[in-house]
Amino acid sequence: MHKSGQAVSFWSAVSMGIGAMVGAGIFALLGQAGLIAGSAVWVSFIAGGIIALLSGYSIGRLGARFPSSGGLVEYLVQGYGEGVFSGAISVMMYVSSLVSVSLVARTFGSYAYELLPSGFAHLWVEIFAAGIILLFMVINLGGSGNMARVENIIVLLKMLALGFFAIVGIATMDPEKLSPAQYPPVQSILFSLAITFFAYEGFRNITNAAEDMEDPAKTLPRAIMASIGLVMVLYVAVALAVFGNLTAQEAIDAQDYALAKAALPVFGAAGFTIMALAALLSTSSAINASLYAATNVTYQLARLGELPSAFGKPIAHSRQGLVFSSGAIIVMAVFFDLSSIAAIGAISTLLIHLIVHVGHLRLLKKTKASMVMVVMAIIVNLAAIVLSGIYLSKTKPDILIWIVGFFAAAFVAEMALRLITGRIVVKRIHNHNS
Repeated sequence: MHKSGQAVSFWSAVSMGIGAMVGAGIFALLGQAGLIAGSAVWVSFIAGGIIALLSGYSIGRLGARFPSSGGLVEYLVQGYGEGVFSGAISVMMYVSSLVSVSLVARTFGSYAYELLPSGFAHLWVEIFAAGIILLFMVINLGGSGNMARVENIIVLLKMLALGFFAIVGIATMDPEKLSPAQYPPVQSILFSLAITFFAYEGFRNITNAAEDMEDPAKTLPRAIMASIGLVMVLYVAVALAVFGNLTAQEAIDAQDYALAKAALPVFGAAGFTIMALAALLSTSSAINASLYAATNVTYQLARLGELPSAFGKPIAHSRQGLVFSSGAIIVMAVFFDLSSIAAIGAISTLLIHLIVHVGHLRLLKKTKASMVMVVMAIIVNLAAIVLSGIYLSKTKPDILIWIVGFFAAAFVAEMALRLITGRIVVKRIHNHNS
């Protein structure tokens, strides 16, 4: 078990969860959720939060019983055994997390670019995206103590900025813009659940800090539920402030900078700059927490033989998986168009959580979790997947094909890694016998 020597406290764990959730979640996904749910997106954030709380309960109980830096990787192994299935889903989860972080980095680059004077080349979006990844890679190389201290400061500033915006925005909003008469059909609100749940997905990063907690059985479940609860309140308040000051179409047109545009009628000309800076803080803390989590996941996967052993080797106060992961994220953030992959990430995350909860049913005697709560987590995750599948089949059927291909690629990669590992083991045994 790899410890940094510096314990992650309850509030540091909560900050880590908030930092990972309140990143691209509210800044990049608010417009996309509004595209489907319109001005009723705040209702979707409540429903998505309920799904997250049920998932958080199940995952928190698993983490309390099986504290591990690998987080969901460990829970998959416990629920399904160490085999191709658990390995493939673990690899898929790891790649999904890298895609998610690259989306956050791209969001950071976009907001940073908007703050530059006119005339700068658009290439600066990619430069900022790569730069922020490199910065937090260096910070995380200092160990979890550095990560936690930085995260606490950033999260505090971010929550103050967003909280102030939400309070003022609600106080100055036009209630008519939030009238139920302006809402789309109920099914549209339900179709947006995958995206709003995805905005909470970062809470699972807390599980990767379990080995650095003094009492993970007590701290981990409480930190997960507290962080989700606080973020739900913030998301709903911000959604009300945005759609109470902008028409649904204005928010949709703004897409990635809907929050900044909503700040214009609230704070005047300086509003855009204020919220752009808040976006930089939010995406920064999401990247910081996510890189820490990715490092622990790669260490666990390397230990299980599902990634090359180099990922688990020490470097500074961290593991080489941090460097490899950062490099992959930079490549995706600089060269890939990630707008469509966001939808793939949302559905994939729901599928991964569903698989973890089903595996939890086999471990109830060990985790002492409520069967009713775990079954409810399974039901709501499955419902969100089905609803999202129906919506995508009508609007973007190619996304569903990508998701199937994503799963297939994960299984192929896992079987290939096992084949290579098996050959290495056979070779070592042969050399030893010689």
